[in-house]
Amino acid sequence: MKKVVIFGNSGSGKSTLARLLSEQHGLAHLDLDSIAWLVQLTPQRKPLQQAAVEIERFTHKNDSWVIEGCYSDLLQLVIPQASEIIFLNLTINACIANARARPWEPHKYQSKEAQDKNLDMLIDWIGQYEKRQDTFSLMAHELLFTQFNGKKTRISSNQS
Repeated sequence: MKKVVIFGNSGSGKSTLARLLSEQHGLAHLDLDSIAWLVQLTPQRKPLQQAAVEIERFTHKNDSWVIEGCYSDLLQLVIPQASEIIFLNLTINACIANARARPWEPHKYQSKEAQDKNLDMLIDWIGQYEKRQDTFSLMAHELLFTQFNGKKTRISSNQS
């Protein structure tokens, strides 16, 4: 049973790598963006306990999986079950370039135009990664990586 957790800054390639691993190894894929937010006009995080129930439902339903996201508070709930973690620790500039080149994500946005309207906000968000001290920060991700005792990989480039 392969259970992989992927984390890093927005634009680091988490979803792309998760899809690749899912296809290569037949892993169920959970993008934490799909459960971390309440469905409403003004973005607001879902209560942690509510998201935890959805994560638990996913992990119980699937023997092998890949879970990806930037939410260290949610990742802490699942990392103890992981057989491996991957920290995508790209430069800010690489993450911004990836965000600019990102194809339309229909599971997150109604249209490519709606997604592109968020691009300036996303680029600003990406740029704050090293300075923030929240659940989405480099500091929080470094802590997850350091504390994990199993197989772990740090990737600093999207190049093979």
